[in-house]
Amino acid sequence: MILLEADDITVSDGPTTLLQPVSLTLEAGTPLVVLGETGSGKSLLAQALMGTLPPGLATSGRVTLGTHRLETARAGRFRPLWGREIAVLPQEPWLSLDPLMRARAQVGETHRLVRALTAAEARRQAETDLARLGLDPAATQRYPHQLSGGMAQRVAIAAARAGGARIVIADEPTKGLDAARRDDVADLLLQELGQGGGLLVITHDLELAQRIGGRLMVLRQGEVVEAGETARVLAAPLDRYTRALIAADPRHWTPRSTAASATASTTASTSSGPPVVSAHGLTVGRGGRTLIDRVDLDLRAGRIFGVTGPSGCGKSTLGDVLLGLVPPLAGEVRRDGGLPATAFQKLYQDPVAAFPRRLRLGRTLADVARRHGAGAGRIDALLERLGLNPVLLERLPDAVSGGELQRLALLRLLLVRPRFIFADEPTSRLDPITQAQVIQLLCETVEQDGCAVMLVSHDAMLIRNTADERLALGRPEGAAEPQPAGARPEPVPA
Repeated sequence: MILLEADDITVSDGPTTLLQPVSLTLEAGTPLVVLGETGSGKSLLAQALMGTLPPGLATSGRVTLGTHRLETARAGRFRPLWGREIAVLPQEPWLSLDPLMRARAQVGETHRLVRALTAAEARRQAETDLARLGLDPAATQRYPHQLSGGMAQRVAIAAARAGGARIVIADEPTKGLDAARRDDVADLLLQELGQGGGLLVITHDLELAQRIGGRLMVLRQGEVVEAGETARVLAAPLDRYTRALIAADPRHWTPRSTAASATASTTASTSSGPPVVSAHGLTVGRGGRTLIDRVDLDLRAGRIFGVTGPSGCGKSTLGDVLLGLVPPLAGEVRRDGGLPATAFQKLYQDPVAAFPRRLRLGRTLADVARRHGAGAGRIDALLERLGLNPVLLERLPDAVSGGELQRLALLRLLLVRPRFIFADEPTSRLDPITQAQVIQLLCETVEQDGCAVMLVSHDAMLIRNTADERLALGRPEGAAEPQPAGARPEPVPA
């Protein structure tokens, strides 16, 4: 049974066509995955199907939802179907959650208003939904700003599903989640198909696409370049771009030569520059809970220090403590006293929360460049190196894709020429090709400028092939015990 049919969907920004005519069919029980690079038009397609395109963008085409036949140019007609017939899981959980409501209340509100459950029934159902996604009772009582990126994403998933819509459009639903949580979320979304539901997944995550299965559509620069059964396309891609996308996965990277030079019998940090940041006996926690107990670290100039671990295990908190943004529970942090405070920088996991929403991106970057003595030529050079179109500088932050905004965040940080970078999931929004480019730029920054980088990622293979040393934090969120005492980083073996 066909649940959704789209014919010749296009999106334009003035004279520029962003999405060429795209047609698709979503059948009950068969998921559809839309795969492509950052800025390829994946999210624009989802927004056109929902009637939620940003102001200023024009669209044409038709969408059929059951007995409803809608013109995408008349977005207002989609609104009565939201939550009841079709629901979206947005790419940015921070934008979809009410900052003044606790997690359980947000999910319960949808059950109460859309499904007409009583307050008590809505509360119980919300608790069940959040528990199935791995959130403990304490986390359900937190506000969005008190949640990790992975926790916030799962609350958004629960809220999107609570209305009972048969069709769910999931826009990068596992961004920022570790492999285990990614698979849990994929399985939860697939459960809806067993009840005759429809699932359309927008992603750049090849492993998520493989787990979702069904049918696959590959987009590049707003145009479909390949389509077919997901298993077939990923195993034997026909298009050159699809092959390049698969080859760029971190599992296929060649390890950095500097990382590969460290052997298991040698402490990697002894062959590099002096420590820019050091920690001794460091214990960190958040929300009254100890996450990491008594860790010793030396972050040295010209080295990349990799940190992996599941959501909520303390990766982001560790970096915040090293930057002095959060006080440690115990232990000592030493930062090079000869450097200014601006030499210590954070590349945020959620750049949408780090950019002024009412300022055009070009104005923000120009202000930073002027403040730190970087000329306009530096901005132009970094735009080219990061694969960013200069036209993006004329837009507000909410008018660019998540991947584009993340690369712009890296550009802004590099204008400061930092000596220490805490890179918190810097490529979580990027497709494999763009991810490889951004990681290469970080590596070049380390090697050419001699700065120190702490690189946090859920992707163990990315860390293995990039970092000189690594620290694996293994406790998932909700665990009762902190990381083992006395944890020390290990050098990456050759």
